[in-house]
Amino acid sequence: MDNKPLYDIQDRPHGLLWFGLSFQHLFAMFGATVLVPILVGIDPSVALISSGLGTLAHLSITKFKIPAYMGSSFAYILAMQTLLKNEGYGAVAQGAITSGLVYLIVALIVKKSGTAWIDKILPPVVVGPIIMVIGLSLAGTAVSDAMNVNGAYSLTSVIIALVTVLSIVIFNMYGKGFISLIPILLGIVFGYLFALIYGAVTGEAVVHLETVANANWLRMPSFEIMFAMYDFKFYPSAILTMAPIALVTMTEHFGHLMVLNTLTKRNFFKDPGLDRTLTGDGVAQIIAGFIGGPPVTSYGENIGVMAITKVHSVWVIAGAAGLAIILSFVGKIAALIESIPTAVIGGVSIVLFGVIASSGLKILIENKVDFDSKRNLLIASIILVAGIGNLTLKIPGLEITGVAFSTFLGIILNLALPKEKG
Repeated sequence: MDNKPLYDIQDRPHGLLWFGLSFQHLFAMFGATVLVPILVGIDPSVALISSGLGTLAHLSITKFKIPAYMGSSFAYILAMQTLLKNEGYGAVAQGAITSGLVYLIVALIVKKSGTAWIDKILPPVVVGPIIMVIGLSLAGTAVSDAMNVNGAYSLTSVIIALVTVLSIVIFNMYGKGFISLIPILLGIVFGYLFALIYGAVTGEAVVHLETVANANWLRMPSFEIMFAMYDFKFYPSAILTMAPIALVTMTEHFGHLMVLNTLTKRNFFKDPGLDRTLTGDGVAQIIAGFIGGPPVTSYGENIGVMAITKVHSVWVIAGAAGLAIILSFVGKIAALIESIPTAVIGGVSIVLFGVIASSGLKILIENKVDFDSKRNLLIASIILVAGIGNLTLKIPGLEITGVAFSTFLGIILNLALPKEKG
């Protein structure tokens, strides 16, 4: 099997192909990125422009060496909801900026201490299962989107999701030329068109186009700019609530870097360096907090797109960021994307999250991890079940959920359990 990328990190597609590849990434991240502000009560357009600006900042800080897209982080939802209700947006912004500063502090420590410790605490037997957890822990969300409407089972949703999955498989396996490069985008378009036709034939309201019709062509996002649009004051509760969460999302950051290392056959921990990747995340979060958006983080959905298409170009990621910024001001197009049925997003997610999980399995196979070893078997087993089952540690002021907690467990077990003599 040829594992050579069609477009490597510094390769730049041109014209319509570039636009199509970037738009594909925009679709992949759009649902989750706008869902976070909707759940919290923030304007989705601000989250969209935050993701674009944050991605461009991350690309710049990492010397355009890492194809990572930054989207709204789910880890902060509960904290943001509580702060927004009790303190107002100023508290949310201060919490987001503080969590970004935590990234910068850790980045400075990493710069001084080096990265040799990473290989020691994150060997393949830990990395592989963690990556599998990143994909499989989201399986429930993907399947729920694919089969439920407002929490209730829907056969219509299942049919639409399966048609979307099948279309992606066909485009990816049998598409030629340009078509083979954008199977996710084509799968979303095909699923959307199928949902429209299915709704017209059955009379079900599957796609809601009235929001598109009522949307303005141009609209200004509802920015909440610090020092300009609200009075600044210190919110200790925001700092204590959101800053610790940054330590949790850092583990997701490590996990996503591991996946990208595997996909691109590089070591981003060393070049451009973990200190730069953490700084990129931190600055992106600070930008989001400063203009009124939710904190951002690298997105597994976009990594899944890269895994399927073998297009790893930072130019494509930058193009997606630019499109996100532009679309945050275009009401009609943003409304059209928001009208994509949840079932279609669920079908796409089944493919993308599955590919991420398979990347973790690939690491175990390529590194010939020996599961006859009790040590390896225990480490991998505990990571998988704790992560996929979402084992959560709750202590006052801090909640560590499945992916992060299973990562901590894996690291601790790897350091604590003695290696068996061969």
